[in-house]
Amino acid sequence: MKKLIVLAATAAFISTSAAAAPGDTATAQGAATAEVVAPITLTHAAGATLNFGTFTTGDAGGTVVVDRTGVGTATGEVTLLGGSVEAADRFNVAGDAGRTFSIAATGGTVNNGSQSMNFTTSVATSGALSATGTATFAVGGTLTVVGGRPAGAYTGSYNVTVAYN
Repeated sequence: MKKLIVLAATAAFISTSAAAAPGDTATAQGAATAEVVAPITLTHAAGATLNFGTFTTGDAGGTVVVDRTGVGTATGEVTLLGGSVEAADRFNVAGDAGRTFSIAATGGTVNNGSQSMNFTTSVATSGALSATGTATFAVGGTLTVVGGRPAGAYTGSYNVTVAYN
């Protein structure tokens, strides 16, 4: 009879499902955070323009280069006239204080009717917002002057993009 009780107890033990013993599992709670920052904004400074100045050109043409400080120089058969005012363009950035951002600018074309001249831009590739969340930067450029272009006012535009790093 003893053997039968031992066999019954062994069978009962084997047929029950295995249960985890205390100490075989553990649970902990993780943490999650999120931060929403002010959107980055870009505005063109009032009255600013990338101004390649006033110049003459011979048959061979040349370039007008305006650096980011607004200093203009001419090459080839292009001559800046006395009293010409060259200027770099200016932009204002606002956003989350202390963040850095990237800057990209396209080239463009200035037109006078069916006549046109292309230009490239020169801009810093990055900037940083101040403790108050603002920054400014300048855009210079190089205008390729085609020789023999007719006199007149040439105007155009280009695009500038900023993005948080």
